[in-house]
Amino acid sequence: MPITDESSVVLDAVTKTFGSVTAVDGLSLRINRGEVVALLGPNGAGKTSTVDMILGLSTPTTGNVSVYGMAPRKAVSLGAVSAVMQTGGLLKDYTVAETVQLTASLFTPSRPVSEVLERAGITDIADRRVGKCSGGEQQRLRFALALLPDPDLLILDEPTTGMDVEGRREFWTAIREDAKRGRTVIFATHYLEEADAYADRIVFVRRGSIVADGTAAEIKSLASGRTLRATVSDADQPTIAALPGVDSIDARGDSLIIHGKDVDDAARYLLNNTDAHDLEITSHNLEDAFVALTADQATPQVQNPTEHSRVGATA
Repeated sequence: MPITDESSVVLDAVTKTFGSVTAVDGLSLRINRGEVVALLGPNGAGKTSTVDMILGLSTPTTGNVSVYGMAPRKAVSLGAVSAVMQTGGLLKDYTVAETVQLTASLFTPSRPVSEVLERAGITDIADRRVGKCSGGEQQRLRFALALLPDPDLLILDEPTTGMDVEGRREFWTAIREDAKRGRTVIFATHYLEEADAYADRIVFVRRGSIVADGTAAEIKSLASGRTLRATVSDADQPTIAALPGVDSIDARGDSLIIHGKDVDDAARYLLNNTDAHDLEITSHNLEDAFVALTADQATPQVQNPTEHSRVGATA
């Protein structure tokens, strides 16, 4: 269903409570057409509750959610939204093709069965019973089903679970091609490297609020600091710990791992005063940022809300 509104999803000061538990706490977010957005956070952060409201499966306690300017349920009923969930929804005694044909009959209009099978990379297993498919193949089948109404918004929950490396790469290639044509994608994943490699934008959620929103590079920059690894037989750890910029030291046999805002002085000390070799200095990656920004003691680091039409949340 073609949609022209540039704002695919808008959440405005959304709160969702379950009794005394606040799952989503004043969350505001704007996602534009054609963006691929990773929604990340620890278990219990409020991701599922947020996705449920976007899909119209639940309603906000306070605040508003709109999808292409409509109530979420209306957008879903018009075929503008599809979701690929991690589990469930498949009849194991049907073949892959039969499953797609049956689901296609529920949509008017629907993309051709052969087209979505090819798009999902499962044409060669069309005659295989679903119960005989691997976890990755079943996930590809769910992807094919989600493509049938030709949705403008695709929501993915752990979309590549069970896929091998090649399958994951092919899946994300297809997603990126769809995004170039204007399809909006929101996905949750535990594979942080996928968010790093394929998301235009990453949104970290903690305790129902957004704590960071930006590109992968912007998010990683929020977890400032570097790590120095070296092989050294005998290092004066107290002396190294006292060097400027060093935050912590972890000794594991002959391996020394130094964390800090600036580890250059530590590197010079090791090279000039010890038998250290195989030195390696790395910047923090997305996993480091995830841990730093979603830990209970973390300070919210929401990016500039005007950039790329983003609306930050009050944590």
